[in-house]
Amino acid sequence: MRVLAAMSGGVDSAVAAARAVEAGHDVVGVHLALSRMPGTLRTGSRGCCTIEDSRDAWRACDILGIPYYVWDFSERFKEDVVQDFIDEYAAGRTPNPCMRCNERIKFAALLEKAIALGFDAVCTGHYAKVITDAEGNPELHRAADWAKDQSYVLGVLTHEQLKHSMFPLADTPSKAEVRAEAERRGLSVANKPDSHDICFIPDGDTAGWLAEKIDMTTGDIVDESGAKVGEHPGANAFTVGQRRGLKLGTPAADGKPRFVLEIRPKENKVVVGPEALLAIDEIRGIKVSWAGLPIAQVATGEEFDCFAQVRAHGDPVPARARMAGDGLLVTLEEPLRGVAPGQTVVLYQGSRVLGQATIDAARSLQRAAL
Repeated sequence: MRVLAAMSGGVDSAVAAARAVEAGHDVVGVHLALSRMPGTLRTGSRGCCTIEDSRDAWRACDILGIPYYVWDFSERFKEDVVQDFIDEYAAGRTPNPCMRCNERIKFAALLEKAIALGFDAVCTGHYAKVITDAEGNPELHRAADWAKDQSYVLGVLTHEQLKHSMFPLADTPSKAEVRAEAERRGLSVANKPDSHDICFIPDGDTAGWLAEKIDMTTGDIVDESGAKVGEHPGANAFTVGQRRGLKLGTPAADGKPRFVLEIRPKENKVVVGPEALLAIDEIRGIKVSWAGLPIAQVATGEEFDCFAQVRAHGDPVPARARMAGDGLLVTLEEPLRGVAPGQTVVLYQGSRVLGQATIDAARSLQRAAL
């Protein structure tokens, strides 16, 4: 096949491209320039898509003997990922920018351009697996190494996108093996630290970065009964589940810490309460999509058993789900802590990813009973 290898400049994408070459595919490497003003050097393991990353990607392609290109997706990244992140926080939600980047950049814009240029598939260093069923339909599954599994952030991929997706690291038992393989192949990124945090906020100070993008207005911090217990410098700077930085003037009656339960941007209020009230029993999702063909119950509206996961490395919990109009209703059999609107819920059956939805509302039965 003609394969376009997305080269981030890290060890995973370099080894994935090497395996695609070794499998006999006609491989071309491409690095996505996502910022017009990237940092000149990465700092530790923060961020990605820097000038250093571009150079590392070029070196890997040179060693592998494959062509290398840099594609400028900075404007689309700014609009579809960065601005979306700002807009979601301004609305009091907690977005997942990596999910949006996979959805709108790596497996929408990139794949669209790759297919237009005659490529059969896009290859990435994600830890996930595509399995083809007896009828030739692709299914997305967890990787062999659950500790590194990235199927959650790929839950937005559609049936058509999965048909053109290649994940050569799917069956790799550990990241240590990937690094050892990179060393054997002479790839300079063998010991390069993993990137983490939000790539466009490389210093990790999300609140400080948002303060420059969103108008912050002081307002009230209230408890679950509505009584004022403090003031905040801007509701958009807080996230559900947050404990630190509240600076409450009124202590809780039981003396225990309080946590952010809810953000109300229209009222400019932050609601706080005891940790127990962070437990969520029901999730309502919008912008629903299915990873591959949807299971039969989706069309009929019947309830089906599944596992729900709301964070990239969170624990999946048993749940029941069904379509409710255009939305998704997920009833959790084990409560999840600190679920916030704007996050993504991904549904699984066994190792298979069924699909995902953006969380629009999260309900706590304990809080509702107060």
